[in-house]
This record gives sequence, structure tokens and C-alpha cells, in this order.
Amino acid sequence: MKLPPLRKGILLKRYKRFLADISLDTGQTITAYCPNTGSMLSCDKPGSPVLVSFHPKPGRKYQYTWELIYVHQNWVGINTMYPNKIVKEAIKNKRIPELIDFDKIQSEVAYGENSRIDLLLQKNKTLCYVEVKNVTLAKDNTAFFPDAVTARGTKHLLELANMVKLGHRAVMFYLVQRTDADLFRPAIDIDPTYSQTLDKVHKTGVEILVYRTKISPEEIIIDRALPFKLDHKTTYNF
Repeated sequence: MKLPPLRKGILLKRYKRFLADISLDTGQTITAYCPNTGSMLSCDKPGSPVLVSFHPKPGRKYQYTWELIYVHQNWVGINTMYPNKIVKEAIKNKRIPELIDFDKIQSEVAYGENSRIDLLLQKNKTLCYVEVKNVTLAKDNTAFFPDAVTARGTKHLLELANMVKLGHRAVMFYLVQRTDADLFRPAIDIDPTYSQTLDKVHKTGVEILVYRTKISPEEIIIDRALPFKLDHKTTYNF
């Protein structure tokens, strides 16, 4: 997925979840929109290099959007509006071997109990429900999700399990928007309920796919699949 033109800056602080003060390399200090509702643990350190996009639209309160942050010598994509697009593009381009058998892709389709599936894949009468999660938290070359308690995320897991019971495929797809991770684990010490539910639904047939991205200031694309472990280790000390 191609990124819009980006401008360099330094993160001063993130606050109120959706706002970030940034010093641009021009010397101007701006307030940017932060398109990420998570805690952004490990990805919000003041003084870090960042990249922002500029959207001078009439009536828009914050004309800059925070897109990337530089952490441990790699860019991390913090924009949660992108993962669905990145995964959808990769599926269309046959970059996900586990999901190449489908010829129709729909986005944001209503299903379950007042939920919407990120991607619904179909070939003839075969359906595959794909929930996509953005992963930005990493430590010691391991990516983790979630970075905060997520009752909504747990609900999505249960909805996927219900689709399996109905005879469909269901996939929990973790998109790691950083390049310094070689393994994925659920962050059980952050949200034990989510982690335990993931383990439970996986045993009932919900598939887990983890793919790392390759990120540059110009684009974010699927890089390669990562292995995952669902053990119950709780000493990550984030």
C-alpha cells in the first residue's frame, strides 16, 4: 500500500489518545491527529522521529495525521486505518498463501451480534471471515497483542468461533506493522481474558495468521509470515 507524501518531525507528546504534538523539521510545532485508539505501548516515546501526512482540507481541525514512528532502528506503522487495506491488497495480489482460493472480497460486512467483519472472502458458497488486528507492541524480537485490555477484541474472537460452528472458515489475522519481530504471542499479562479466549477459539477451529510488514516512508507491504505461540508466560514486564 502506497503512503501519501510524508513530512519529518519529532514526537513531543501524545495525549487524549487522538492527539500528538510534533515538532516538524521546519521548526514548526503542530498538533496532529493520532489514528490509534490503543495504548501505543512502546510506540509513543517523546523525542522519537516520526512521519506525518498533510491534509489541508477545509473544515478539518487537525490537518496533519501521524503515520509512522521510528523505534529500535525500524519504522512502526501506527495508523489503524491501514491494516484492512494492506491485508486486502495482499490477498488480491495472492501474497497470502493461506487465502488464495477466494475470488470475492468484501469489507465491513455485518455479521454476528451487531458486529462487522473486516474482510469476508468468498468462492462459490465457501465463506471465510477474516478479522484483522494491528500489532505495534514488540519486545525482544517478539510481537504482542493487545497493548491494552480489549473487551471488543474478545467479542470478535467469540464471533469468529461462532462462524466456525456454522461451518465457515474464520481467521484471526495479526498484521505486525514493524520489522523487528520474528515471533507473535498474545500479551496475556496485559489482557489475560483476551489471551485465554484466543487459545480457546483456536482449539475450536479459528485459524491464526500472523504476517509482518515491510515499512518505508513510501509504502507498507506484506513481508512474510511469522510463527506464533499461545503459551501462558506472564513475565514480559512491558
